[in-house]
Amino acid sequence: MKQLIFLFSILISLNLSAQTDADNIKKIYSNSLTNGKSYEWLDHLSTQIGSRLSGSLGAERAVEYTKEELEKLGLDKVWLQPVMVPKWVRGAPEFAYIETSPGVTTPINICALGGSIATPNGGVKAHVIEVKSLAELATLGEAIIKGKIVFYNRPMQADLINTFEAYGGCVDQRYAGAMEAGKYGAVGVIVRSMNLRMDDFPHTGSMSYGDLPNSQRIPSAAISTNHAELLSGMLALDKKINVFFSQNCQQLKDVQSYNVIGEITGSEFPNEYIVVGGHLDSWDLGDGSHDDGAGVVQSMDVLRLLKESGIKPKRSIRVVLFMNEENGLRGGNKYAEVAKAKGENHIFALESDSGGFTPRGFSFDCNDAVFNKVMQWESLFKPYLIHYFEKGHGGADIGPLKNGTTVLAGLVPDSQRYFDYHHASNDTFDAVNKRELELGAATMTALVYLFDKYGIGTISNKEELKD
Repeated sequence: MKQLIFLFSILISLNLSAQTDADNIKKIYSNSLTNGKSYEWLDHLSTQIGSRLSGSLGAERAVEYTKEELEKLGLDKVWLQPVMVPKWVRGAPEFAYIETSPGVTTPINICALGGSIATPNGGVKAHVIEVKSLAELATLGEAIIKGKIVFYNRPMQADLINTFEAYGGCVDQRYAGAMEAGKYGAVGVIVRSMNLRMDDFPHTGSMSYGDLPNSQRIPSAAISTNHAELLSGMLALDKKINVFFSQNCQQLKDVQSYNVIGEITGSEFPNEYIVVGGHLDSWDLGDGSHDDGAGVVQSMDVLRLLKESGIKPKRSIRVVLFMNEENGLRGGNKYAEVAKAKGENHIFALESDSGGFTPRGFSFDCNDAVFNKVMQWESLFKPYLIHYFEKGHGGADIGPLKNGTTVLAGLVPDSQRYFDYHHASNDTFDAVNKRELELGAATMTALVYLFDKYGIGTISNKEELKD
């Protein structure tokens, strides 16, 4: 009898050890697609709380909600990390029109850019100078620009398959457009929305005045792509038309907010940390479902899926819901500052901040030696049509953790539709597909599982550092 029991125990042990990485990853995907929580969490975050601009009531409520939900998961630790954040408010809805002659006007859709000042009482009305770049603006000079509204109308480059590359190629006009135009005496700035699609939604986003004195700071707004085309066409016919716009935004004093953090403490290497996260704040026009509610709930579900799949991490796994990515990156900087002060050893950080679309793979910020090791895992993702493993950017919030040792990675979903919603009023819950969202959560969990199980071995990320 004792021999039978002994043999039975050996069989059980062999069966457990026979659980391959492929088996565990399959279990993770199955649990996410049949018993996921990400979509349910996103529904509440988006439809019950709504927009979560830093310093707003929505951001405060989101902190409370996500902390409560993480506590329900039975994690080893859940806490709030204080961080001071900017408080910019939009105020009354913006209003704008094109005036072809006195009393003859055509309304256009605009929205204030985040961080912009308000127009003077009664708004701004002036002739318009259309430019395609900051460089073109500089060639015109004060004699032409002074007293005018500058209209930046460089579209995202449509033939670039990587839409983030197209975004990066024209976002300078949004971020620095008012700062540069203000130097030449412009009275306002209108910027074509960062959007590949032709529609009526203006897209907000951060802008900066740099060290420009207050006397030269001018109001800055985005215009929808349809109305950018309309304005450009009308200017081609008549350079003397006016544009009027009014906005009531203002920058208030910084307020206290929080990063939300939950942790499963590692069973073997508790002082080695793996971070997975997204940013809890959003812009105020929609409810921030793709940017970045999706990344928040996917990151939360990583810890739940590990527990649900019976995986006990060797290393400490943290979910960090960062505050203030959109207009300051205060949350990411604060987390890295505290981690450095405590001497914490972060071996890996993964961020989801590219929407809740179908996952395609990952972008890794690491050296060649580490990347070559990661490429050995690529075949484990092939059954789920995850084929994209490339070196590149990790993510804005985890960027401050970069130190020559920590491996950074970003989830890469299909990007073709992302900028249809990015920073616009149509970034709402109904634009998110449940299955795509859950596939992303599973994909993130699988990568975290592998990094937790294998670490980076004897490879030091300082070796062969070529970045």
